Amino acid sequence: MELEKPIVAPFKILVIVAHPDDIEFGSAGSVAVWTGAGAEVTYCIVTDGAAGSNDKDVVYNQLVERRQAEQLEAAELVGVKDVVFLGYADGALTPSLELRRDLTRLIRRLRPDRVLIMDPTQVLISGEGFDYINHPDHRATGEASLYAIFPSAETRPIFPELLDEGLEPHHVNEVYLMMSDKPNIAIDVTAVWDKKIQSLLAHRSQVGEDVADMIRRWDEATGKEVGVPLAENYRVMRFINATPEKDTPAE
Repeated sequence: MELEKPIVAPFKILVIVAHPDDIEFGSAGSVAVWTGAGAEVTYCIVTDGAAGSNDKDVVYNQLVERRQAEQLEAAELVGVKDVVFLGYADGALTPSLELRRDLTRLIRRLRPDRVLIMDPTQVLISGEGFDYINHPDHRATGEASLYAIFPSAETRPIFPELLDEGLEPHHVNEVYLMMSDKPNIAIDVTAVWDKKIQSLLAHRSQVGEDVADMIRRWDEATGKEVGVPLAENYRVMRFINATPEKDTPAE
């Protein structure tokens, strides 16, 4: 695993996750680094977050509104101004053609250089004193996102109705997979770690301040592998087009 080289702006990044707070656990530090370097970052939250409480008295419409407000606050803290909420049902997501079409539409509209998604291959996850059965919404979001990137976003005959909307095909150069067991790139988030935690703690309906210690242990373990105090990691795949629309990011 190696440290990521700095990006060269202008640069567009799309981050696609299942739930409000997914980004903040693993990638808010990276996002703060990227926006600080001048990148334009957009968040896409696929589900409505309504399954984020087991309280029998919860009012689900109110919870959805609260979780969206928390996500908007969390995004602003790391320099993100554009957040897209697709509103699919939380806890019952599938990698449907409808979802893939919605994500293809977004990719073609935004035309990002890089897309960060959830690794769809991860089922059982273990870490620093942490065992987790990966949420099926995470895997469904990751699978739909991956196939929206390729082949759907760059293939004209797929979803021809998007052409009728004026959305031409787009080739994504880089895919970053979060929560992967095969990371090959780490991002030094030491300088922005306080922003990352503030962003995570904006999700007050989901987490408390005690979560910071766990996240710090994760980022310290990753940082140790690459010689920095705190880092986040990804499996990165690059698909450089032979005739790109713009310059590819510096290697």
